[in-house]
Amino acid sequence: MTFLVGQSILEVKAGAPNNGRGEDNRGMVKQFKTGRDVYPYVSAQASRRWLRDSLPAGEATSPVVRSGEGKKQQAYTGGRPDLYVDDDLFGYMIAVKADEDGAKKGESKTFMRDTVLATGTLVAVVPTVPVMDFGTMSRDMGPDEHPVIHEHEMYTADLAGDLLLDLPRVGAFETGGKSAKPAVPEPVAAAVVEGGGSRMTLRGVDCVRLPLAERRRRVAVLLRTMAVVKGGAKQSAHYGDRTPGLLILAPLLGGTNPFTRVVRERERTTYFDADILREEIEAWSGELDGPVRIGWAPGFLGGQRDRARSDLADLIKGEKLIFGHPRTVLNGLADEFEAGAHDEWFEDPAA
Repeated sequence: MTFLVGQSILEVKAGAPNNGRGEDNRGMVKQFKTGRDVYPYVSAQASRRWLRDSLPAGEATSPVVRSGEGKKQQAYTGGRPDLYVDDDLFGYMIAVKADEDGAKKGESKTFMRDTVLATGTLVAVVPTVPVMDFGTMSRDMGPDEHPVIHEHEMYTADLAGDLLLDLPRVGAFETGGKSAKPAVPEPVAAAVVEGGGSRMTLRGVDCVRLPLAERRRRVAVLLRTMAVVKGGAKQSAHYGDRTPGLLILAPLLGGTNPFTRVVRERERTTYFDADILREEIEAWSGELDGPVRIGWAPGFLGGQRDRARSDLADLIKGEKLIFGHPRTVLNGLADEFEAGAHDEWFEDPAA
């Protein structure tokens, strides 16, 4: 079974991309403390929302259903991974009425899909204390009137978060099993098969699977969206690039991510450690199912990009490493998926 694993590093300049609860009428960015150090972060929920909102205009997204009031409110997506790429890749949980899934009168059933795209919290590599931005609203106020004061936090930092895409589960939906709740009811499963899909067993669980061409397309859509992702809070005052400044992606058997320590803190700066990357590639050579891909935007981390390319020149020449711009790397990999170059990555030998 092949997974795409790695890490995405986002450069935030004087931004407030994800806010927490305010205090004393002040807007606060999300952050946590370890001892005396403060680490701003962007939650996985927020970064996944950015991806969903950045999907191509022609890509339909799952409608959200909201019901109940007060503490009994519920909100969930349509739960149709056969129709919507976001339900397929991001997962969901939904309770349906009896007449929707064929259960007996008075019964209900829960359908759940574990995420296919796992994303870690984007956390500052180097601790930094957010600053308070002070502003006023005084337009059209007289000379004797006091302006309305508003404050909110912002910060500059490089945020790093892990990534994992479970390729065999793209477009494969559980229909039942002793250890897993079904992702779709039987009428939906039947519609998938009638539409050209197939029934199969994946990791001991009965599933239906979309045609290969659609599974290829969905992975390509995700990769291209990662190359153009945008979003974040307070864009009117703190607009900034939200595409990766640095990206590590590797096809790995088994789903372990050994590349989480390549980008680390060194002397209070963000540091790309080529020696760690080299040793991890050697240690996991038997599990790597293709070259490691490094997408690195020019200018990010100054001269470290050129130094890393030089230090890793032998791996690049030996085709163990692909090095380029994040956009080029992501779009190139998407092209390869669409051309069928990685069809074997969708298969699970244990299935």
